[in-house]
Amino acid sequence: MKRFINFDLFLPSMNGKKYNNSDEFGKTENEEENEEEIPHDNSENKEKSDILERTGKEYFNSGEEEFLKERYNSSVVLYFKALTSFVDLFLLKETGESPSSHTDRFRKTKENFPEVYDILDKDFPFYQSSYISLMSKELAEVIKDDAKTMAEKSEVKL
Repeated sequence: MKRFINFDLFLPSMNGKKYNNSDEFGKTENEEENEEEIPHDNSENKEKSDILERTGKEYFNSGEEEFLKERYNSSVVLYFKALTSFVDLFLLKETGESPSSHTDRFRKTKENFPEVYDILDKDFPFYQSSYISLMSKELAEVIKDDAKTMAEKSEVKL
């Protein structure tokens, strides 16, 4: 028998959804239909912003350590995670919302920030293939540079 854990019980959600006793996985369809749009709380966004900046820097610095050890697959994964943290931070600052998934991130960037979308669209296949292919030093450097670009766009100093 498989058991599933609802991590929203233990960790604050990055997309702002809170655990709700009416439905183990969030709000029911009726609750979502009847809910009015609530303005974004600045303190909640500040907390998300701080978390995204901190995790982005952590992933980036860990990517640097792996790169120096010539562990390019690990560095590609970590640089890409840094990139997505900085993209999410950029979206949070620009729109007041952070994406809830890769799909949501792609949709929001494609619709509103095509230059950011182009970076994600170019790098995502390498992140996906890093689990089954060997990554090169040159590719790790490209994704590192893209993470730096998004850090700058997000006003993060690495």
